[in-house]
Amino acid sequence: MKRNRLLNSELSYEISRIGHTASITLCDAGLPIPSGVKRIDLAIENGYPTFLRTLDAILSEMMVEEIVIAKEIHDHNQSIYDQMIQIFETHSMNPKLTEVSHEAFKKLTSDSEAIVRTGECTPYANVILKSGVVF
Repeated sequence: MKRNRLLNSELSYEISRIGHTASITLCDAGLPIPSGVKRIDLAIENGYPTFLRTLDAILSEMMVEEIVIAKEIHDHNQSIYDQMIQIFETHSMNPKLTEVSHEAFKKLTSDSEAIVRTGECTPYANVILKSGVVF
């Protein structure tokens, strides 16, 4: 049995196979997922698993050099944004931050290797994680 924190084999596999600058999108339950992009659906019920808990688990295995968020998060879900940044700091990461409109964000998700859907049901709890390198 795997000993590391992240137990979801599908998600762990996607993280292990992406290269530098490739991306994985982590999203709330409502973000539209483009056809043709691999969906890893973790949502079980409203609020479970949470966006933040899932992000924390992902960062236990993934080095992130840039994040992309919808700028609307500041007006509609500042708490999630603040906690997200704190989680990156906990993992000793300070990724470049790119903010775009929510419409542009949705288009950018089509470039992701995979989209991970959580049970989060708060607005704009979405982030594109661009892979960094560990050296």
